[in-house]
Amino acid sequence: MISVTRLNGSQMWLNAMMIETVEETPDTYVTLITGKRIIVLEKAVEVLAMIKEYYTEIGIHAATIKVQQTEELS
Repeated sequence: MISVTRLNGSQMWLNAMMIETVEETPDTYVTLITGKRIIVLEKAVEVLAMIKEYYTEIGIHAATIKVQQTEELS
């Protein structure tokens, strides 16, 4: 889970695995795979960094790299 801040200043925890897109126009919108859109105070690069950190913590990032390396050897 990653912590983001809603426009009213309240903290919200999002399941990073459910995030489909993050866009900044200029507000930062996080779109979930359910289609729900949430506006957050963090910049898009901050949200992406939190997602990457979360993936690294749970081992998905390393697993993805290993799969890519295996596919390249084939």
